[in-house]
Amino acid sequence: MMQHSPASERNRQPILEALQHVLPAKGLALEVASGTGQHAAFFAQGLPGWIWQPSDATPGGFASIRTWCAQAGVANVRAPVVLDVLSPRWPDDGDVFDQPFDAVFCANMLHIAPWATCSGLMRGAARHLAVDGSLLTYGPYLEQGAPTAPGNLEFDRSLRTRNPAWGIRALEDVVREARAAGLQLHARIPMPANNLLLVFKRPANAGSAGPQT
Repeated sequence: MMQHSPASERNRQPILEALQHVLPAKGLALEVASGTGQHAAFFAQGLPGWIWQPSDATPGGFASIRTWCAQAGVANVRAPVVLDVLSPRWPDDGDVFDQPFDAVFCANMLHIAPWATCSGLMRGAARHLAVDGSLLTYGPYLEQGAPTAPGNLEFDRSLRTRNPAWGIRALEDVVREARAAGLQLHARIPMPANNLLLVFKRPANAGSAGPQT
């Protein structure tokens, strides 16, 4: 069954434009928390030189991902795989994780998941990114010294009411987790609706990438 996210519908075009600007013409990308599959299908269309690997914590949305991609007519999207970022070992599913990824993309996950997922995402991405590869995270952030939009403040209150473990994350805390994993903040790109696209890089002196042991 095809699922639909209004937020994904709204943000997919500006995110794609940003990805087209910061990513090279071709590569292999892992999407963490693919959700409905709208991003996977749309980005695969807009980035034809890229192979897109969708994933999610459970297989419940995989039919939706497949349907969106079939409807878009894209051939550069792999079959979705189960991926729990909190796992100390990301899955080694055939040829999925046997080569490093040139990019790892994750949208709107950190604020609707426990804080531990931030460390899990950073460490897993660092293990599986190619040298000079990029981790790209999209969503709202709280920034020290910068006023927070009223809409984001209300959104944060709503999230914490629904689940105390959720909430919009402080940018400096996210950057700190990235550094602990060996990733460096490379770019902060303002996006519509008070969101940011953060680009973290795996520096060339970090050594070779590959599946963790």
